[in-house]
Amino acid sequence: MKVPLIDLKAQYETIRKEIDQAIKSVILDSAFVGGKYLKKFEREFARFCRTRYCIGVGNGTDALYIALRSLGIGKGDEVITVANSFIGTSEAITMTGAKVVFVDCDPETYTIDVEKVKSVISPHTKAIIPVHLYGHPADMIALKKLAQEKGLYLIEDACQAHGAEIKGKSVGSLGDLACFSFYPAKNLGAYGDGGAIVTNNKDLAIKCRKISDHGRLKKYEHEFEGINSRLDGIQSAILSVKLKYLEKWTEKRRSIAHLYNGLLKDSGVITPKEKNGIRHVYHLYVVRVKNRDAVQARLTKKGITTGIHYPTALPNLPAYRYLGYSSRDFPIATALSKEILSLPIYPEMRKEKVEYVCHHLKKAVRT
Repeated sequence: MKVPLIDLKAQYETIRKEIDQAIKSVILDSAFVGGKYLKKFEREFARFCRTRYCIGVGNGTDALYIALRSLGIGKGDEVITVANSFIGTSEAITMTGAKVVFVDCDPETYTIDVEKVKSVISPHTKAIIPVHLYGHPADMIALKKLAQEKGLYLIEDACQAHGAEIKGKSVGSLGDLACFSFYPAKNLGAYGDGGAIVTNNKDLAIKCRKISDHGRLKKYEHEFEGINSRLDGIQSAILSVKLKYLEKWTEKRRSIAHLYNGLLKDSGVITPKEKNGIRHVYHLYVVRVKNRDAVQARLTKKGITTGIHYPTALPNLPAYRYLGYSSRDFPIATALSKEILSLPIYPEMRKEKVEYVCHHLKKAVRT
């Protein structure tokens, strides 16, 4: 049996007619950049996130950069984020000219450790970027309280957490700004790159929109130099179609995750935790195993595709050697990077495939 990590073709087949019609409509209307399809999706996604404003941009990394820049963050400033994320999170910070300050993660949820954040706040700290990793929200309640006490901005990296919730409140509505990615493999994925910023702050929304479109709101009226990062019409139309199905797809992901949890109980495999009051959306289903590389190789031989998200903690990468960190500074993130394994999960995944994965995973960890 072949079990892919994700099956985008299977998803497309379920909504083929709507997707094809959406793309055709954009082409017939020549609404490729800006226009009604973008505006429609921005309204819909803002409503989905329970925020007032949404700005469609080119990708998730740009969303983070634009959000930071809208807050005036730049050279001489420091921004705190977590050691175990994709480089886009930290990359966006350094793109502004600010210094990235890494902290370790919580050993159960793998999201940013709030106590560690407290320990590195300095007079130069301007913002915190927690990452809602794998679809499990960071502790935004504690982080929001800390940010308010210290006078810091709070930007949610929600690129992996479309539809996640904390005590009934939507991820994306809890910080000053929140950033999303619509990379094809995301829970809400485009057919190319795409991203968005959401906020309840009108002034920040206007600033973000200007930055994303060459420092303007109107043609040739440039108030400052911005960048060119715009969500295009075709991707917007595709996302509007998919957004209608996102809640159903999320519940299927959660069902598959719960099935995994039950089948892997008492197997020696450490399965994901879901904290009380949290709605985990399982962008990835990440387990921990000893001898991870050997286990992964055994699963590959059985036709099971797995992933590692992420094989090296960010501060341990060559790109951040200049910061002078040691792997000993991030013991949890470093240890996790050697044990984590992402198992196949997608809404169209059948029960027998989940059972097949679990059967061979349990055999692999016992070998």
